[in-house]
Amino acid sequence: MSGSKLDPIDRKILAELQADGRMTNVELAKRVGISAPPCLRRVRSLEEAGLIRGYHAQVNARELGFEVQVFAMVGLNSQAEVDLARFEQRCRDWPLVRECHMLNGEIDFILKCVAPDLSSFQRFLTEELLAAENVITVKTSLVIRCAKAEPGVPFDVLESRVAAID
Repeated sequence: MSGSKLDPIDRKILAELQADGRMTNVELAKRVGISAPPCLRRVRSLEEAGLIRGYHAQVNARELGFEVQVFAMVGLNSQAEVDLARFEQRCRDWPLVRECHMLNGEIDFILKCVAPDLSSFQRFLTEELLAAENVITVKTSLVIRCAKAEPGVPFDVLESRVAAID
């Protein structure tokens, strides 16, 4: 089930759950304008199709003691698929790496890292990331502040595009 094959109710269900994943099925059904049983069936179908991958709490990293957020731009010596896959797996194993994206262009990967303090990040950088097989360059940028952190996708943009096509 691709995004283009979703009907307006499915898209509304996704938008509502993205905004508040803790609401009850009864509340969700009310918000999207259908009864609870078909709403639950639709949610389960969206989960099975992989369009809903999980439900998560948004935690306050700084309040929990993670004072440092860094973006690390990583260049690899080899971009052979086996080497890319090996690096991606390594990133999955590093707890400080919260996101890993392969890019097109000068940089092979950008990593979003969080750490309790600068010395913890520096230790990770020198002992883990720079020492990793195939890593040739790492450039880092320390986050000073975040002006916007909006998880998910902008459903209102999708809705206006779908309306223009219809």
